[in-house]
Amino acid sequence: MLQIAGSGTLKIAAEAKAMKSKGIEVIDLSVGEPDFPTPANIKEAAKRAIEDNFTKYTANEGIPDLKSAIIHKFCKDNGVEYAQDEVIVSSGAKNCLYNLFVAMIDKGDEVIIPAPYWVSYPEQVKLAQGIPVIIQTKEENGFCITPAELESVITSNTKALILNNPCNPTGATYTREQLRELAEIAVAKGIYLIADEIYEKLVYDGFRFCSVAALSDEIKQLAIIVNGVSKSYSMTGWRIGYAAGPRDIISAMAKVQSHNTSNACSISQMASLEAIRGTQTEVFNMVAEFQNRRNYILSRVRSIPDISCLEPKGAFYLFPNFSAYYGMQYEGMQILSSSDLCYYLLKYARVAVVSGSAFGADNFIRLSYATSIQNIEEGMNRIVEAMQKLES
Repeated sequence: MLQIAGSGTLKIAAEAKAMKSKGIEVIDLSVGEPDFPTPANIKEAAKRAIEDNFTKYTANEGIPDLKSAIIHKFCKDNGVEYAQDEVIVSSGAKNCLYNLFVAMIDKGDEVIIPAPYWVSYPEQVKLAQGIPVIIQTKEENGFCITPAELESVITSNTKALILNNPCNPTGATYTREQLRELAEIAVAKGIYLIADEIYEKLVYDGFRFCSVAALSDEIKQLAIIVNGVSKSYSMTGWRIGYAAGPRDIISAMAKVQSHNTSNACSISQMASLEAIRGTQTEVFNMVAEFQNRRNYILSRVRSIPDISCLEPKGAFYLFPNFSAYYGMQYEGMQILSSSDLCYYLLKYARVAVVSGSAFGADNFIRLSYATSIQNIEEGMNRIVEAMQKLES
């Protein structure tokens, strides 16, 4: 356990909440959840489930109706077919990933993780006694791993490659052709593809999302798709994720789940059934608003001198490079890292952001635009003012 780090995203959120509890006004640009309410039709489905006394244990792998809705979603949205025993429902996508690593990884197995990465990937691999192999992607490549970079780290111990598409924290997205090039290498080497597609529906500028499992039957046999309702339907607290993949992998995940959570929350499963099966109007509305916010915050960030920032095509984060300000100081406080910068912004600007070091990229910080445009505007005003105070 001494080798496992706590979640950097949850840590900064906790610090911001502690300041707020003391009456200090903090603009929180660290949160990784939509600020919109869960759509009304989903909440009504949950209420009906309670009234119908749907409050007992469910099937370990998820209720059949929800699994059927997920299967239909994969077919309609992604062009890939799964059977009931190739799908599992868990208490969040994070729970799916943990179950997967415990089920799949043997001691010493290597898992390739492109950086910047979501904070839990390396830690979950280590908890399963695997070895995270980090590849540093480049901003000029849109933070996407290249075929050459992938091939350079594959060894006889490589078990899997994790692809987060769209990516947290960068908002980077992979085109169909980019995915194919990477997937064909994985197939040639017999490496599993773990595709975290939780931000699938949150894409902008007409970008066409492609699920890696849809590329070919050969690729599908090595792909495990992880998704959920948290981001697309503003249901982070409902804790429902799902995974689809080869039945032997899903069966192994179900064994692990049977000994930790038993099953996902019954009420939340019924709410998720309505989310996936019901009207998608609120999803489209959220995406349109997120794109407007992205355009605004991106223009503000890029107006700060010496800052570079990728225009994200997905998720709801910016990942700007602030390293030009490292070595500067204010009132004796030295800025030598992304953690220093985040602490400085929290203390002097009263804005919560997340350090890039939490994602394996210390030159950057993560800004979330999953908050109101008013909060974003005020937060950026404070950040701009704070950066102007720094001196060499």
